[in-house]
Amino acid sequence: MDFLPDLETFSLWLVQYGSFALFGLLALGIIALPVPEETLMIIAGILMFNEKLNIPGTIIAALGGSMVGITASYILGITLGTYFLERFGKYVGLTEHRLNIVHNWFERFGKWTLVIGYFIPGIRHLTGFAAGSSKLEYKYFALFAYMGALLWVSVFLSIGYFFGNYWLSIVANFSIPIDEIVTALIFGGILIAGAYVFYKINKNQPIK
Repeated sequence: MDFLPDLETFSLWLVQYGSFALFGLLALGIIALPVPEETLMIIAGILMFNEKLNIPGTIIAALGGSMVGITASYILGITLGTYFLERFGKYVGLTEHRLNIVHNWFERFGKWTLVIGYFIPGIRHLTGFAAGSSKLEYKYFALFAYMGALLWVSVFLSIGYFFGNYWLSIVANFSIPIDEIVTALIFGGILIAGAYVFYKINKNQPIK
């Protein structure tokens, strides 16, 4: 989507409008627009550390934007479903092929897809819609989706707050976006932990 601003503009909005910008950008990003959500949260964390953003307000804005975005996606899925997909999907990246991938994730990981999906670009934009189009009950959707939002927001705001300045100096010499680096590390950690648990279960050993 060439009409969207670049990262520098997004970051400028965050500096100028603070929590309001973070709330709106995260909500729109999770619904469909290709917003660099993780990078913005890391920048927000750095601004919190440097006392340029209010800590409670920023946390509430990030969590609220995430919850609103995925809830809106869920409502679109449960009310419009395939109609929305056929009529508008191609404009916001909601293709039938990508939606089928997410449905397969639900078959493999169940409702935990709503948690895991936050950390995988291209998946988190579809998990709410897929849950809605599958008619998943709201109470189950809310439990896993909002738990995932809390975990996702906590991780990336914390990275910005505690390690943001170090990350900026490290990635300054690389062309890979910071959110992709962090997501790859987190996803790699999840895979290693999953493999460890699977190994222990197969060996009938207690998990330590």
